[in-house]
Amino acid sequence: MARKRIIPDATVFGIIQRLLEEGGDKAVSFSSVATATGLAPPTLVQRYGSRDAMVRAARLAFWDALDQRTGEAVAATAGKGPQGLLKAIGPVKVTEIAADLRDPDLAQRASAWRAGVEAALAERLGSGTKARESAALLFAAWQGLALWSAAGPTELRLKDAVKRLT
Repeated sequence: MARKRIIPDATVFGIIQRLLEEGGDKAVSFSSVATATGLAPPTLVQRYGSRDAMVRAARLAFWDALDQRTGEAVAATAGKGPQGLLKAIGPVKVTEIAADLRDPDLAQRASAWRAGVEAALAERLGSGTKARESAALLFAAWQGLALWSAAGPTELRLKDAVKRLT
């Protein structure tokens, strides 16, 4: 009798995220995840029920990890400027966020995360409407840079955007 292999969900979700990054939504199947993890496809079916449920669980885990990382960054950079906060959060997979916007629950998670980051940026930029508007613009510049960085370097730097908005 074969020995059961136990691989935590977090490991499986990390592999699913990698497959999504490398090949998009079509790259994730029970077969591809089974090959990458060493688990049998029926084991994955038992755990997650369907391919879509497996991908959704991995995407929810992505949001949980990003929320935790963001909360830690906000706490660690208290008293620092907006650029320090964004650097502490680190790179965010913009393409994954875009894919999640098709699912209403995941889109709500994305919206809540954006609102939280913008609120933390606004606190660092001052108070009032101007700070909130500047925070929204800075968030958009940060995410835009992340999205377009794959197309090549740009002249825009976050520190320059911060200077212009403050």
